Amino acid sequence: MPQWTLDDIPWDQFDRSKVCPELVSLVKAASLVEHNGYDYARYLCEVFADDKAFQTVAHQWAEEEVQHGRALRKWAELADPEFDFDKSFKTFTEGYKLPLNVTASVRGSRCGEMIARCIVEIGTSSYYTAIKDYTDEPALQVVAAKIAADEFRHYKLFYTHLQRYLEIEKLSAFQRFKIVLGRVAESEDDELCYAYYAAHRKSADEVYDQKKCAKLYMNNVGKLYHRGHIDRMISMAFKTVGFKPHDLFNRMIGRVAWSVLQMRAKPSRAITA
Repeated sequence: MPQWTLDDIPWDQFDRSKVCPELVSLVKAASLVEHNGYDYARYLCEVFADDKAFQTVAHQWAEEEVQHGRALRKWAELADPEFDFDKSFKTFTEGYKLPLNVTASVRGSRCGEMIARCIVEIGTSSYYTAIKDYTDEPALQVVAAKIAADEFRHYKLFYTHLQRYLEIEKLSAFQRFKIVLGRVAESEDDELCYAYYAAHRKSADEVYDQKKCAKLYMNNVGKLYHRGHIDRMISMAFKTVGFKPHDLFNRMIGRVAWSVLQMRAKPSRAITA
């Protein structure tokens, strides 16, 4: 069962005067991705078809992810009463398809899948922590804090199962690092970009422009982070790979990642769709 319910959120403290347009845009898109958790669980259960213990974890994880989507949806609807979640979610799921009929991970191995899941949970835990730290809106602060805590717990779950599969597949640290780089490179993949498009599409005639949506999305995301958020992500990723989480290479990667993020976040007013 989920660790909390929507009744634990202080919706009565919602303060429209403290709503940031860039956060409304991001929360709308996030609500679609999170709400699609059941399809992700289906994919994972196909990949780990003979691992009942992990399938149980995957189903529990999906329940919590979908709850995240519901909480984000409710906040987005409070912030923008014109937001049509059902229509946007239909657009998203019709336009972005997960590989559900599979017998093996798209990452090449079960270890690769666990590593990719760890990286996603690292990213989402840091993302919602950054939202919590960025916003002054009371209800969103609580929503983001609870989701961030869940995502960190999910990371630990996937990391535990990763250790089990590493004993079987024996991936080297370098092999793991390559998988991490590949998953990080997907931070502007069609899932996030298409979710942003689906959440903001104004008419059926509006054509999906991946580059435009990626720019809109990243310009808003880049404003959320502090250097500490980036350093935490890098340290957790290094732990997943098997590198020391606080060495010189870690700090160097952190500086590069921070510089790239700063270049992506324009100092001008946040762009919304």
